[in-house]
Amino acid sequence: MAEPLLRLRGITKRFPGVVANDGVDLEVYPGEVLALLGENGAGKSTLISILYGLYRPDEGEILLGGQPVHITSPRHALELGIGLVPQHPLLVGRHTVAENLALGVGARLFPAQRIVPLIEKIAGAYGLHVDPKAHIHTLSPGEKQRVEIVRSLLGGARILILDEPTSVLTPQEAEALFTVMRELRTAGKSLIFISHKLEEVLGISDRITVLRRGKVVGGLPARDATKASLAELMVGRNVSFERKRKVPKLGGVLLAVQGLRAKSARGLDALRDVSFQLRAGEILGVAGVAGNGQSELVEVLSGLRKTSGGTVTLDGRPISANPAQLFGAGVAHIPEDRIGMGTVPSMTVAENLALREYDRAPFARGLLTVPRQLDANAKSKVQEYAVATPSIHTPSRLLSGGNIQKVILARELSGVPKLILAVHPTYGLDIGATEQVHRVLLEKTYQGASVLLVSEDLEEILSLSDQVAVLYHGELKGPFPVESVTHESLGLLMTGGAA
Repeated sequence: MAEPLLRLRGITKRFPGVVANDGVDLEVYPGEVLALLGENGAGKSTLISILYGLYRPDEGEILLGGQPVHITSPRHALELGIGLVPQHPLLVGRHTVAENLALGVGARLFPAQRIVPLIEKIAGAYGLHVDPKAHIHTLSPGEKQRVEIVRSLLGGARILILDEPTSVLTPQEAEALFTVMRELRTAGKSLIFISHKLEEVLGISDRITVLRRGKVVGGLPARDATKASLAELMVGRNVSFERKRKVPKLGGVLLAVQGLRAKSARGLDALRDVSFQLRAGEILGVAGVAGNGQSELVEVLSGLRKTSGGTVTLDGRPISANPAQLFGAGVAHIPEDRIGMGTVPSMTVAENLALREYDRAPFARGLLTVPRQLDANAKSKVQEYAVATPSIHTPSRLLSGGNIQKVILARELSGVPKLILAVHPTYGLDIGATEQVHRVLLEKTYQGASVLLVSEDLEEILSLSDQVAVLYHGELKGPFPVESVTHESLGLLMTGGAA
């Protein structure tokens, strides 16, 4: 076997109260796809940040082409041939593709026209299909991702780190990405692929390395792995992939939406004549590429956005733009923006877990909070939802994204909600946490709760839902019985085609 292009030896990184990476050894060879797996908090993000020059390791060394290197910044990483394709593209929406890519050239003036031939050459070589003249805000998530790949290749990247690259892609876009990855591998590029989707990992990777609690706990060829074996390495126990939905005992109509219209923050039509019904005990999955009206729909149903037409009733009563009133009526909200809307970053984990009833007994007496009750509530929920936090008194801003999501889930799914608005409830969560969230959502429906599940993960929608609908340009296609749709048909609907 050839010598590794990249080798990590004994990489250790500590933060207050946490050893994020603990003596990590890793090798990446030319012309291979190495999958890096692990639960939330396993140390993947820290390791990537070290490779990309955002953090410095406390111990250990990095060898590139057999030579020790000290990566001091993202620019230095790219100069060394290490590029990052981030989970959320870092592009300027008002500028064109060429203008965005020119920003990384280092010139004082935008040499956008001068780099167009380079963009076209690289895009053509790897089947990336990028239009240099297109404005970023007009591109789909898959197209934006291809722009990020071109950016790294323009910078001379030999090693590409792809962080959850398929999290917001349709099945068709994901397959197109895998085609590009295979082209890059054939050209001798090395790829580090990070994903929670084990089917994708097994389908595209050559080798797999698994982290757990900051340490490498396994490394094996992809051909020798299975979903079950990888999940067990990641979480340290057997994980069930069966999501068989029991035949639900449906009650009467809990939520009725008729002819709903709403404007976006820019005053454009975000929802156009949307109609559906949701019965007690039922799960309606709503799929769609981000920006097609999902956010506005949930904001209307959670009291955060006024309608411009149509009616919405909960238990037969019209709802109003009043979140507190809806909370009191039994609406639980797992928001898309877990930091801006789901938590208060400066508050502790214990305080965030009590936000729904912060000013009421047992958490408050008059104007004063009861620390003992706050702590008891937090300890119970942290244990139940396996929130990885140094302390219940740690500010939530210091937690990983996945653990912030667990805090929100623990708070919102406690008690007996009537309607659960679940927006990307497992986004960024690991296999074990996803299994737990799905189980809790199903249990709530068996207790009579209704769930509006908004997700870009089609596997999640198809495994949990009773009915499925797609939002495209503000119009709702469906709902359809879940048995009548497939990944492929939903993917077509998400891009404006016919099922």
